Amino acid sequence: MTKSQNILKVAFGALGRNKLRSLLTTLGIIIGVACVVATIGIGDGARIQAQDQLRSLGTNFLMIFPGSVTSGGARSGAGGSSKLSEDDVAAIRQEVSAAAYVSASNRSVAQVIYGNQNWSTSVQGAQVDWPLIRSWNVGQGQFFTDQDDRAAAKVAVLGTTVAANLFGSEDPVGKTIRIKNLPFKVVGVLESKGGSTGGQDQDDTVIAPYETVRKKLLGTNAVGIILVSATANEMVDEAQSQITGLLEQRHRINKAAGQEDDFSIRSQTEMLEQAAQQSKTMSYLLWSIAGVSLLVGGIGIMNIMLVSVTERTREIGIRMAIGAKGGDIRAQFLVEAVVLALAGGAVGIGVGIAIQRGVARFAGWPVALQASAMGLAFAFSAIVGIAFGFYPALKASQLDPIEALRYE
Repeated sequence: MTKSQNILKVAFGALGRNKLRSLLTTLGIIIGVACVVATIGIGDGARIQAQDQLRSLGTNFLMIFPGSVTSGGARSGAGGSSKLSEDDVAAIRQEVSAAAYVSASNRSVAQVIYGNQNWSTSVQGAQVDWPLIRSWNVGQGQFFTDQDDRAAAKVAVLGTTVAANLFGSEDPVGKTIRIKNLPFKVVGVLESKGGSTGGQDQDDTVIAPYETVRKKLLGTNAVGIILVSATANEMVDEAQSQITGLLEQRHRINKAAGQEDDFSIRSQTEMLEQAAQQSKTMSYLLWSIAGVSLLVGGIGIMNIMLVSVTERTREIGIRMAIGAKGGDIRAQFLVEAVVLALAGGAVGIGVGIAIQRGVARFAGWPVALQASAMGLAFAFSAIVGIAFGFYPALKASQLDPIEALRYE
């Protein structure tokens, strides 16, 4: 038997004689690694879902809001005006060459009724470019026409959640619903989009012509929001620049005089960057928590190994007396520490995966099983074993054989 094999045999034998203590020693590492795998998986899953949901808003998406926004919240800009107008919408459509599709939009919350069923939901007013901007196809029927919008026709397109709650398995197309006691003919049902980044159900909505919602549900001339889709991904910044210049000119905003815009523009790119930054911050926090858990586990290993050195002082003396060198003793105790850490790491990975699957199944949260996170957690557990096992191993190797043999 080689020296290395003998060291491994002695190390595993020592761990096997104290199975319960070995298990309790690895508990800190198990918890730490499980925290790494579970939290990073849940965090990555949330990040991927947020990015997918933002992309589902539509390609090359821009949103123009009335009023300027500061870090302290929303407020009106120059001139005290916080309104966008239909003339602004027309100007963007005609003069912004980087804009492919433009739609004014407004929103109301209303009780929607069909037969003896009713459902409270968001009713959005939109123009015919809306499904093109949002990349949102109609699953049944069709979207309303530009003529419907100009005539303020009482027609509506339902999200799948509204359709399911009002009609169940019945085909909604062609049926009449009531919104604020006004009859609306259902002309289509949108395809399912799922949840938004804020956790809201995007399918829980009714889309009606903009003029219909403005005149018959809201009674206002104000444009709630302008939605714009750029001609291409690389044209988003150009579209935003052109729109900013056009609205500043139309609203007579003098930037040289220090006046601020009375509108704000958010792009899909900015929202994705914000989501990525929030995800990165959360990841740092999760890694910090998991790192503390691993540190505590490492301290536990060092503590138990120091106790083991004390308990086995006479054994160490006997081994040295029959020819074992300090390096052999050091290697033995270092192997024991690393084996404990790696065993804890392996079990911790399994526990972390189980937690991920439990969260996905019972809480419905998205998770992403990242091999890199598992590999990193396992490698870090080995580093913890080496780092926190070195001092006890060094202390064992430096014992005086004569004093060790006398130890009771």
